[in-house]
Amino acid sequence: MAIPKRRARRSRLLYALLVAVSWVVRRLPIAVGRAFGAFLGHIAFHVARRDRRVAMENLAIAFPGWSVRQRRATVRRMCHHLGKSMMEIAWMPRLDKDTLRRTTEIHGVEHIDAALAAGRGVLIFTGHCGNWEWLAATVALLGYRLTVLQRERDEPHLNRFITRLRARFGIVSIDRGSMSGAREMFRTLRQGGMLAFLIDQNIRAESVNVPFFGKPALTPIGPARLAVRAQAPVMICFIERQHGKQIVRFQPPMFITRESDPVEITARLTAAIEEQIRRVPEQWVWFHRRWRERSASQGRAALDPSGGTGSWR
Repeated sequence: MAIPKRRARRSRLLYALLVAVSWVVRRLPIAVGRAFGAFLGHIAFHVARRDRRVAMENLAIAFPGWSVRQRRATVRRMCHHLGKSMMEIAWMPRLDKDTLRRTTEIHGVEHIDAALAAGRGVLIFTGHCGNWEWLAATVALLGYRLTVLQRERDEPHLNRFITRLRARFGIVSIDRGSMSGAREMFRTLRQGGMLAFLIDQNIRAESVNVPFFGKPALTPIGPARLAVRAQAPVMICFIERQHGKQIVRFQPPMFITRESDPVEITARLTAAIEEQIRRVPEQWVWFHRRWRERSASQGRAALDPSGGTGSWR
């Protein structure tokens, strides 16, 4: 599909800006980059009024007992967090095994080995919690073969920037809905690799309603169906920023059989994501309309092992 000229120009400009910012940030201590990111996030909090309003509405659904002041403070901290994450991503080309040891605290790696020992590959899940790109790089730097399913962005140059960043760590990206996507996912599992998904957003894919903060939320079911079909173990992991360090936690795997229920798997994964968000609510993307309704054709399309899955974005 042809891209409008204005969007194409904006995409090229954004890509050039990202490359320039990354060049500068990589030459700074990461703490300085994070401080600059927090400053940008503070500006965004005051400027992005529409996103701020949506975030306030979503927090009112998730935490009905919170005051307006509590919700506003959380949205402000979320903007600071996202600014820090953006600068961390710009700095990430400097990330290697040595810097990983200095910057990142990792718990539960033995759970990955236990899941891979089944010999069927692993589906690994997380949410838009913390810096998920840093999490993916962590898995790769630990020596595991990782493939992520990604949703194509409106700006192709931004898509190229993120894909190239992941490739630096040996991470393979599969575009959701691509002709070869399903084949590549099954090949990854057959070869004993890891497939990564983010399933905490309401996207145009086959979905089911599962509880999320006490309210039904449409959630992609494709990854769970893929796990049942492949009988591959399912894992969940999270990353959060604490006092200047990244904390990564891998949870014990769920071993899947042909009799496993994809809806139950999806609900359990969503419950784990909710628990993590409750731990550090300011490190989730509250401006996403998680509880919005969609038509049956949008929400429950015919199953496509590629297009019906959650994506890493």
